[in-house]
Amino acid sequence: MTGSVNRDSVVTQMSVDGTAYRRYPRAGAPVMVLVHGLGLTQHTWDGHLDALTAQYDVITYDLCGHGQSAAPIRTPDLTLYADQLAALLDECDVARCVVNGFSLGGMINRRFAMDYPSRVEALVILNSPHERGPEAQALVEQRAADTSAGGPGATLDATIERWFTPSFRTEQPDSITMVREWVLANDPDTYAACRMVLATGVIELIRPQPPITQPTLVITCEHDSGSTPAMTMAIAAEISGAEAHIVPNLQHMGLMEAPALFTKPVLAFLQRVKG
Repeated sequence: MTGSVNRDSVVTQMSVDGTAYRRYPRAGAPVMVLVHGLGLTQHTWDGHLDALTAQYDVITYDLCGHGQSAAPIRTPDLTLYADQLAALLDECDVARCVVNGFSLGGMINRRFAMDYPSRVEALVILNSPHERGPEAQALVEQRAADTSAGGPGATLDATIERWFTPSFRTEQPDSITMVREWVLANDPDTYAACRMVLATGVIELIRPQPPITQPTLVITCEHDSGSTPAMTMAIAAEISGAEAHIVPNLQHMGLMEAPALFTKPVLAFLQRVKG
């Protein structure tokens, strides 16, 4: 496909149920939906758009209670977010798509593939957690509890250190400030509830039932302490035919530090499985 999408002409739209989204249309192209992570916004994907919109009709959106989207209508869980995605696809008149999710988004897209299998052409799971040992599970639940007590900023300094490499934090202070602003803009109660989904929601995704059968690529970074290479291998092992890829050197938010290290393997994978 030739030509490029004029990203400057794309504005945020609001769905009937309060989901803020952007669509980067490409006539005749397959659709890819991008699902961001906890406390972030659809702009997490900005560094990926040039590469992805060259081949796909791309939709980005803010999860319930994030960015410009409305607050969740009930206590958040993975099903609520899967239903939000289904409603957005209905509004955009999209029957099937590639769903590319980061972190919490990679949990949501697994839930979506289980609940709405006919709507998923392929699945891309980036830096997403999976089954943890007892100590690690207790730690993430404690972090969620700390957030509930102190708001989005309670553990943000430590979170930023886990998310980004020291060199990026030093060399790209504006990017770090932007991410901090995204997180701190969250409603404290909603953010705490979503962090608990991130902590406990993996339980319903272990050895998924019904099985996930769509072509699946699972990616994480070498030094992602919360969504480890071992977790990525475990996710892939539990999905028939899934592929796994480890990005060297980076941490949890490697997709912002080095977008091409993600878009290249993603597009190559989709080319292989979709032809």
